[in-house]
Amino acid sequence: MAITSKNIRNIVLLGHSGSGKTTFAETMLFESGALTRMGTVEEGSTISDYTNIEKEKGNSIFSSLMHANWRGNKINIIDTPGSDDFVGEVISSLKVADTAVLMINAKSGVEVGTELVWEYVEKFQTPAMFVVNQLDHEKADFATSLEQLKSRFGSKVLPIQYPLNAGTGFNTIVDALRMTMYVFPEGGGKPEKQDIPDSEIGRAQEMHNLLVEAAAENDEALMEQFFDQGSLTEEELAKGLTIALAQQEILPVFCASATTNMGSGRIMGFLNDIAPAPTDRAAATLQDGGTLECDSSAAPNVFIYKTLSEPRVGTVSYFKVYSGTLKSSDELYNPRTSTSERFNQLFVANGKNRESADNLVAGDLGVCVKLKDSHTNDTLGTKGAVQEVERIQFPEPRIRVAVSPPSKADMEKLVKALNGIQEEDPTLIVEQSQELKQTILHGQGQLHLDIIKYRIEKTQNISMEFDRPRISYRETITGVANDSYRHKKQSGGAGQFAEVHMRIEPYFEGMPAPNGLTVRNQEETELPWGGKLVYLWCIVGGSIDAKFSNAIKKGVMSKMVEGPLTGSPCQDIRVCIYDGKMHPVDSNDMAFQLAGTMVFKNAFGQARPQLLEPIYEVEIMCSDEVMGDVMSDLQTRRAMILGMGAEGHYQKINAKVPLAELYQYSSSLRSISQGRAKFSRTFSEYQSMTPDLQKQLIDQYQSQLEEA
Repeated sequence: MAITSKNIRNIVLLGHSGSGKTTFAETMLFESGALTRMGTVEEGSTISDYTNIEKEKGNSIFSSLMHANWRGNKINIIDTPGSDDFVGEVISSLKVADTAVLMINAKSGVEVGTELVWEYVEKFQTPAMFVVNQLDHEKADFATSLEQLKSRFGSKVLPIQYPLNAGTGFNTIVDALRMTMYVFPEGGGKPEKQDIPDSEIGRAQEMHNLLVEAAAENDEALMEQFFDQGSLTEEELAKGLTIALAQQEILPVFCASATTNMGSGRIMGFLNDIAPAPTDRAAATLQDGGTLECDSSAAPNVFIYKTLSEPRVGTVSYFKVYSGTLKSSDELYNPRTSTSERFNQLFVANGKNRESADNLVAGDLGVCVKLKDSHTNDTLGTKGAVQEVERIQFPEPRIRVAVSPPSKADMEKLVKALNGIQEEDPTLIVEQSQELKQTILHGQGQLHLDIIKYRIEKTQNISMEFDRPRISYRETITGVANDSYRHKKQSGGAGQFAEVHMRIEPYFEGMPAPNGLTVRNQEETELPWGGKLVYLWCIVGGSIDAKFSNAIKKGVMSKMVEGPLTGSPCQDIRVCIYDGKMHPVDSNDMAFQLAGTMVFKNAFGQARPQLLEPIYEVEIMCSDEVMGDVMSDLQTRRAMILGMGAEGHYQKINAKVPLAELYQYSSSLRSISQGRAKFSRTFSEYQSMTPDLQKQLIDQYQSQLEEA
């Protein structure tokens, strides 16, 4: 049977680490007949988590694309990592999914990882449902998990099922949608359908009535039918729930034990019957603000949501066909690179296993290899008519480290390898900092960067070390100073002579003209590192020819690039050149440039110099139990608490923290909270440092200069 856009379901599995996403994906494939034997995470034999590093670590690190054929439909399944450090894999997967399945660990309830991914589910407006998993665990608590879901996500949370005997003896699920009870054999597998016992019929009927009401609310015809008859047929109920789910009006809750394969078949059936097809979703937003309908008869537009580099294969591109039908050997145009790419072979994937496909219709997910120069976030289509899908916005980095190879000879190879990984992973930023004279890696967390290091060392055979990154301080002044400097050099032949009188003062917007000086010319320079230099030429009477103005300014700028205190850039300073002397023969640009540098340096030291440090706004989400420890740790980091409040059943802390105090914060927070916290950070401002810390940094800088 040919697959059409209506026959496709794109599912993404989300959840906190340890919620059982990879095992659940395995049961879905097994239930569909794609597998004859279920693998396990412990044995490293699952279809997802197929890379060596995932097998070694026992956790998902990359998203993995799989598919299952179910009653004439194709269900694409994307398994994602649970760790916050790999949020880029979650975001790119959510971009192309049409239904989010959030796995809840029955013994832990709604964890911080659930809170994290929900933020992106809402951003993409993805229809979502919950699966309370691991109900066979001795500490499984479905009631508490459901209560937490309702508390966090509101009245849209509607249980479809509930377990009759959660815990070590779990084997029975009551299904309120079908008003049936499923009893599983020992070890799991295909259940026996039984009537719901009298003791449970009241609870099940109450749940069923809520589902009927939710289904009827989103369709006028169904609402009339409901009022007339007091109920809906199974077909009408399915239609209403499909609309409600597609419009994010309901959040269904299911039960499962993935390890024993209990409940997955019923969930597959629900996804098949109720979950929206790509054609049921709103049209995709385009980069120019327009929209693109999912229409297989239109011109092809293909969006690459993920790129990998595999040994002996090369670049592997994962994509979604947003419109049209993509055929093997089609040639499409990439407007970003102004080049055409040939899709020599198309594949559908089950982890690392790939099967050739002749074509893929709008809404489907596929794989191709060896595209020349197309990467994540690129849209390809017909030349002259490409409709660029809105690009994925990845989160800002949260931690940074400096990297260095054991020898300078390896540096070029290391940077090349890091840039290759950066093309695959948009949440990694590789910075060659001229200011800090370091290669800086910016990532999502310590685990994220540790995995990068592992990959470089294992696949590229290049050793690398993580170092503490330097801080981008800024230097300025808080007072006014006047000074002069005479540069005079005579050593036979032409000499050098220049004398410059300068006033420096702190600059701020709207400040008055300099007292007692006549401004002949004013230049404002926006500095590349932030702030301004305002340069005033105030010489009356020609004691220095105006032609030397640029040379003096150049000398000032050379010292502002590497300031007098710590070698950090200077900012927000007004410089007035008000007097000086020149020689008709020995004065030249070089002499005035040197004089400009020295007089600025000397005046700077007299103008109450101030060192500024970068401050970041940090938002932390944590559980009640660890909030005190998190707050105590922040106090040791010179943090200023801006506010605290509840979000769901988690606490949110907002604080301003100096960048110097955020080194290895990701690891510290993970340790303090046992992994039950997350944080994000954004640059806020530069603030003055305390005198003791400023003196400490200046002394360190002077010692380095003396040693050099």
